Amino acid sequence: MNVLWTKNAKAHLDGIYKYIAQDSQEYAKRIVDRLTLRSIQISEYPFSGRKVPEYDADKIREVIEGPYRIIYHIKQDQIDVLAVIHGAMDILGSSKN
Repeated sequence: MNVLWTKNAKAHLDGIYKYIAQDSQEYAKRIVDRLTLRSIQISEYPFSGRKVPEYDADKIREVIEGPYRIIYHIKQDQIDVLAVIHGAMDILGSSKN
């Protein structure tokens, strides 16, 4: 199945690259390559990722690569990568008071 990286997910990859590249452009490139290569797994085995705990939707899934969560939506004819976020990030934006 085709995997489409949304504008949002591409912006996340760009941000990850820029942040890491402040210390090492080579390491930043390797990390982004590792993240994008997960498209192969997602494409071949869409349901291999776990359901995203913050959502109760069987077709919203994620795979973990290092400290990053690659969140994707399985559609009828393609898979959309929605976001690439650090695992410590609160994706719902709720405050923990």
